[in-house]
Amino acid sequence: MQIPIQRWSTMSRADRKKTLLRSEQDIAKVREAVESVIEGVRSGGDRALRELTAKFDRVELGDKPLRVSAVEMDRASESLGEEVRRALEFAVDNVRRFHTGQVPNGLDLREVRPGIYAGERATPIESVGLYVPRGRGSFPSMMYMLCVPAVLAGVRRIAVATPPNKEGDVDAACLYAARLSGVDEVYRFGGAQAIAALAYGTESVGGVAKILGPGSMYVSAAQRLVASDVEVGLPAGPSESLVIADAEADPYRVALDLLVEAEHGSDSSALLVTESNQLAESVAALLPRMISQVPQPRRSFIEDVMKGYGGILLFDSIESAIDFVNDFAPEHLQVQTRDPFATLSRIKNAGEILLGNNTPFSAANYAIGANAVLPTGGKAKTWSPVSVRDFMKYSSVVFLTDKGYAAVKEPVVTLADYEGFFTHAEAFRKRPENTNRSDSSP
Repeated sequence: MQIPIQRWSTMSRADRKKTLLRSEQDIAKVREAVESVIEGVRSGGDRALRELTAKFDRVELGDKPLRVSAVEMDRASESLGEEVRRALEFAVDNVRRFHTGQVPNGLDLREVRPGIYAGERATPIESVGLYVPRGRGSFPSMMYMLCVPAVLAGVRRIAVATPPNKEGDVDAACLYAARLSGVDEVYRFGGAQAIAALAYGTESVGGVAKILGPGSMYVSAAQRLVASDVEVGLPAGPSESLVIADAEADPYRVALDLLVEAEHGSDSSALLVTESNQLAESVAALLPRMISQVPQPRRSFIEDVMKGYGGILLFDSIESAIDFVNDFAPEHLQVQTRDPFATLSRIKNAGEILLGNNTPFSAANYAIGANAVLPTGGKAKTWSPVSVRDFMKYSSVVFLTDKGYAAVKEPVVTLADYEGFFTHAEAFRKRPENTNRSDSSP
């Protein structure tokens, strides 16, 4: 196949817009179908979940319970090879080490002025639903990336939904990853119907307060549609990656890394942006043979990406390439330039930034420890990777001593009068003098 090389400065406005939208533009097309699925689950409960699993995943669950049993969890760890178990244990440990530093203090109270104390108290969200995709492969990595920070945050109830295989079973590595992370409530259904079940509940599935997790355009559409009823967190849709490289980059390494996220699915995006015509041509020449060596169905996914939301963009300068990166706001960004840290200083928008030619996307996807559940569709301009903070909520906490009360009284009354809020001012004007409380600090 031929890898497209396009010069950004000569592209039409329509083609530029399509590049920046990537597969996000397709999500709107499935809205009506997803609305029907959500309504089906809301009215049909467990029965609808089983029927939709048979319809979309071609899996007949039969008499299998929707929730995975403890016995199945036990069997999962026993069925895995020692090498896979060790790899999962290594990765989960790194993710736990990384996210432990994000756990906030229970109460952070500071003295703003003498006698005036203000701060925040962090408490975990009561219940969360986590979506772990499977359609194009098994993703135990997504299981621990979501579960570990939720457990560290102290979430009381963590419910995971993930599609089953053709026999109706959940992937063994996913179940082992859940157990390693400290989660045991796992359900064998996926797709838009899973988001509906987590949002509204069924006979077997309790509804949750927040839903997080990446998925297909159908899952992403479902998350948006239930957002008025349940918090859905960061937008994590089809995978997207961008490599920015200059003339000094190794074409072979760039080509290797460009394929990583493209194999997730046909709706992924994978772009090389560079100012070097020679690098662009060298990478374009290498890719067809490399793609031909990828086994199916991944090869077809990559080929589709290169015909759709992938390829090579050539810029007039590395500065204009960086401007494009910030406008695109990619989920995954890899920097292969002469001085990646200098380039980093100019990057404003990206879900994750991998520096140098020794840090392929797959390193961060699995085992470095930083979270790999990232904002997509340009939302990295305002959203951050999943962290412990996604599973926490914060309450402002205020305390005034007698001295602090006296200090705020006059400015509060003045401002309340100015804004016309009578009782706001009266709460101070007519408050009895406090003669029983000491002026001690907290």
